[in-house]
Amino acid sequence: MMLKVSLPVEKANAAIKDGSLVTKIQSILADLKPEAAYFTEFDGKRTGLIFFDMKDTSEIPAIAEPWFLAFDASVEIKAVMNGDDLERARPGIEKAVKSFG
Repeated sequence: MMLKVSLPVEKANAAIKDGSLVTKIQSILADLKPEAAYFTEFDGKRTGLIFFDMKDTSEIPAIAEPWFLAFDASVEIKAVMNGDDLERARPGIEKAVKSFG
């Protein structure tokens, strides 16, 4: 899964000024245990792109709520595939080609 987290500028500025931004993000990531996490800017907001494994959709609140509560963040969760997943998808792709290609 990919989690895109965008922090509102004012809330993130306040967290930077009080010294809590990095500590809060590290705490959230420690609980999530992502495969990778990258930080950048999207649409003028501090944004994280975080890649993690989710076994069940019931995990969504535990993944999203810390960001909502700590930063009033915007959160998007997207299903993504790695190379191994793409290989396992080959039969479905080939079936689609035969049926619709």
